[in-house]
Amino acid sequence: MPEERVWRGTSSQWRNFGGYFVSVLSCAVVIVIFLIARRGSEPVKDFSPYILILLVVPIFMALWRYLQTKNRIYELTTERLKTSEGVFSRITDSLELYRVKDLEVRQPFLHRIVGIENIQINTSDVSSPFILIAAIPAAAGLADKVRNQVEAIRAQKGVREIDVE
Repeated sequence: MPEERVWRGTSSQWRNFGGYFVSVLSCAVVIVIFLIARRGSEPVKDFSPYILILLVVPIFMALWRYLQTKNRIYELTTERLKTSEGVFSRITDSLELYRVKDLEVRQPFLHRIVGIENIQINTSDVSSPFILIAAIPAAAGLADKVRNQVEAIRAQKGVREIDVE
């Protein structure tokens, strides 16, 4: 049976709210400094337009955070969970679903307000024992989809998990 896509998505930009807020605040501070400098003496007035160049820093930081979040793509198929990330260079990590040991859904207070959740997947994979899928819309029901696919692939492959203590 060929592998089929079950779900594909990215993290919510709400994940970057704090960084965006700091960037907007930094832009406001630079603009206030520019306005104060415009009212100063003649040499300071001549220099004041160069202060606006500082706006590039917070704008670039916010844009970079946006691109990083937008270019981290999670894809759940009938056999694997793929995580691709990178703005210029792309790295893709695959996890075979039969290696999933446990799912944990975390929804802090602010995440509950905006309707997003974090899903932590504990695995028996040595290279990635924990996978965090951050800021996914809660309405997607991703945790249930992962669990259903894990059970289906285990039944199909005849895989059973044994806990050794």
